[in-house]
Amino acid sequence: MKIVYNSPVVLTFALACTLVLAVNLATGNVLLPLFSVGPTMHWGNPIDYLRLFTYVLGHAGVQHLVGNMMMLLLLGPLLEEKYGPRLLLGMIAITAVVTGLLQVLLFDDSLLGASGIVFMMIILASVTNAKRGTLPVTLVLVVVLYIGQELYNAIGSDQISQFAHIIGGACGAALGLARVGRATTRTTS
Repeated sequence: MKIVYNSPVVLTFALACTLVLAVNLATGNVLLPLFSVGPTMHWGNPIDYLRLFTYVLGHAGVQHLVGNMMMLLLLGPLLEEKYGPRLLLGMIAITAVVTGLLQVLLFDDSLLGASGIVFMMIILASVTNAKRGTLPVTLVLVVVLYIGQELYNAIGSDQISQFAHIIGGACGAALGLARVGRATTRTTS
């Protein structure tokens, strides 16, 4: 049996997150500012633009990383096979930037971690079998359950950004439904 690097985007993303956490833990979080976004954005600083992408690689601890990586490694390979590595990487980048920019513009605290990307994948997975002109019941149920849970959790006081989860999920729905809308129907002879 041969071991295969079957999902290059997802596996590389997971390895990068793990490496960033390991270096952060070993150095007393010296890299944390590069792998978090907010609360301010200095529009003239190129590093702040880079942070709009890199914050998804940073995690607050092992439990935070493991929670995100379990879902990422479960859903990511299926999505990478369905959409291809380039498109999935583009979806990850779009979700990261949209969530990061909204965090900077609307909130006065920092954001780090891949939770928004994971929620994008959760919602995107529920759209993968959609056909043009249809709205899958699975999408509706997943949105109601996951987004409803995040809205409920937002009432409490924790260190979790339910906003990032909701925006990640919205990106997954928008990106997935946009792909369905562009899909061409095949005819068989």
